[in-house]
Amino acid sequence: MKNINNYTKSVAILLLICSTLIISCKSKKATIQKVTGAVEITEPFSSSEYLNDKDYFRAVSSGTSPDRVTAEKIAFQNSKSQLASLISTTIKKTTDQYTIQRTIDKTEVNNKFEELAREVTNQEMSNVQVKGKKLFQNPDNSFTYYIALEADKKEVFNGLHNRISNNQKLAQDYDKKKFEEIFNSEMDKLAKERSGN
Repeated sequence: MKNINNYTKSVAILLLICSTLIISCKSKKATIQKVTGAVEITEPFSSSEYLNDKDYFRAVSSGTSPDRVTAEKIAFQNSKSQLASLISTTIKKTTDQYTIQRTIDKTEVNNKFEELAREVTNQEMSNVQVKGKKLFQNPDNSFTYYIALEADKKEVFNGLHNRISNNQKLAQDYDKKKFEEIFNSEMDKLAKERSGN
């Protein structure tokens, strides 16, 4: 009987402590909101699975319009533009690093690589995958559409590799292993940049 009373008291004390902590956390949050007037907003697709990683380029964007279809088009175009910029920048950094390490005519090769980067980026924009999409209706009856797009790093690299291999000037001094190593390194940097690590 004594053990039951001690157990009951222990449970009651534990519940009291937990409820006090919960109330104090809620009141602290409420106090912060009252003092600053700020309310935290979490946008869709902001978790780590929607950030770039070593295997995928990713972009999340939104579009708002009184028309639902237009909101979707705006979000899709914004996200595609963001993704194209990420791919293009990564290819440029890769080719810059690659040409620095090679003993070749840098100006001509850089121009060729820039041309290839544009071609590959344009090609990949037709192959992007939708990772997620959400539609919201706003208080003013307009629509906000969120979309998350991704492009596979392997496909981007393979597209670039094929174009380099088919270009006589670039293929002469092309070391696929070295180029891929630099590309993967740039993808790792991009992933760390976006995840904040």
